[in-house]
Parts: sequence; structure tokens; C-alpha cells
Amino acid sequence: MASVLVPVLYVGIVISSLLLFSHFYRKRSAGKLYEPYFSSHPERDVYVSLLQKTDPPAHEALLKAALVRRAMTDVSRVVRLREDKPALQNLLQKGSIGDDLWNSLLQAEKELEAEIVEVVAEANTFVEGWGSIIFQSAGEMIANEKMRTVYEETAASRDMKEQKYGKVGAKIDLPLPQPVLMPGPPPPGHPAHAAALAAAAAAGTPSSAPGTPVKPPNSLMPPRATSTKAESVASSDGENHDTPSPSKSVSTTSKSFSTNSSHITNSPRRRARNGSSH
Repeated sequence: MASVLVPVLYVGIVISSLLLFSHFYRKRSAGKLYEPYFSSHPERDVYVSLLQKTDPPAHEALLKAALVRRAMTDVSRVVRLREDKPALQNLLQKGSIGDDLWNSLLQAEKELEAEIVEVVAEANTFVEGWGSIIFQSAGEMIANEKMRTVYEETAASRDMKEQKYGKVGAKIDLPLPQPVLMPGPPPPGHPAHAAALAAAAAAGTPSSAPGTPVKPPNSLMPPRATSTKAESVASSDGENHDTPSPSKSVSTTSKSFSTNSSHITNSPRRRARNGSSH
């Protein structure tokens, strides 16, 4: 019986001591103030001071600008927390940092959540629905400021690198490309047309009349127009059939008609009828 009570008593003493230690540690940690992760929020202080100004009151456009600047600071802090939290968590697991820095980051997250809710509420007081897009506009303004800063610092950065490393190469000014215009032939009524004809005649090139076909340089003549005279047409079997002209066809028809009429007149029945009539 004593052998069973000793382990149970030992486990109870250990668990109770852990509970007491946890209670006092939490009580002590609750009253401890951690160093803030972000030192201060000057944009929020400026907005609150402008909002409390009554003599004379601040203009609405000035208040909106101060609120947008406050939202821009909040966006930059959110980005920084997202970048720092995984690294700090990894260092905390390895024991490289203490709990104070981690608790300070968690406290900054809670404060930033409350700050975002307050900014959205303040934006909706100016324009209904502005709170849903104010942080998107703030992010675009931050990106624009970064691009402008890089552009403005380009000349100074180039001079500093030239002083440190020297010029890489000489600057060569290339001429701008000029457009090439191909002149076309002048129209017939233009004075340049007569000058071109005169130059061609002086060079020995015969000038042709407007209606005369010109022989191309490859010694191939264009096809002639269809003649009114009858031409022979080659059939698919290789035989040539002459196409009769209209005058020949009329004469042939008249000859065949006269031949038929004489044949009918000289027939035996016709002669017998003629004899009986006489």
C-alpha cells in the first residue's frame, strides 16, 4: 500500500508546484510593460490634433490628407510585421531571442488591428464607403512614392558610382535616324513631267505616244485585241475548225435554199402534176 501512495503523492506535488509557478508567472507578466515594437505614431498624432482644432477648424481636405497619410503609415507597418513575424518565430524556437521581443510584436499586432478599425471608421465619417478602399489607395501612394524616390536618386547614384568605380565607357551621341522618302513619278500635267520627257529624249530613249503600247524590256509583247475576222480555233482533239464569218454563213444559207428549191421543182411528181394540168 505504501508503494502505491508514494508515486501518487510525488505526481501530485509536481503538478501543484507547476500550477503555482504558472499562476505567479502570469500575474507578474500581466503587469509588466514591454518595450513597444514601433516607437511612436506621429501621423496619428497629427490627425488627432487637426481634428481637435476648433479655432479656426481645420479644412476637410486637410483632414482627409492627414487621414490618408495615417493610413499609409499603417500599411507600411502591416508589411513590416508580416516580414518580421516568421523570422522572429524561427529565432524564438531556436532560443536566439527572448520572450520580451516576441510579446512586443504580438502587442504591436493588437494595437495595429485597433488602429485599422479606427481609420476605417474615421474614413466613413467623411464619405460613406471610403473606409473599404482607403488602404488600397494608401498602398498605391506608397508604391508611387518609392518609384519617385528611385527616379530622383538616379542621378546622385550614378555620380557616386562613377566616382567609386570610374566611367565604364565614353558617351557617344548618335544622330537621330532620318526618314527615307522615295519620290514618285510626277503627274502628266506637272512641269517636272515635261522635264523628265525632255531628259529621256536627250538620253536617246524613244518616247512613245500615250495610246501606243510599249514593248517591255523582256521582249514579250502583250496579247493583241481579238480581231473581227474569223480565226481558227484548235479543238481538244487537235483539229482546226474554221469559225465562219456572218457574211459567209448568210451566203451559204441562200445557196442551200436555192438548191433545195430547184430540186423540188425538178422532181417527177412535180413534173407529172404540171403535165396533167396542161
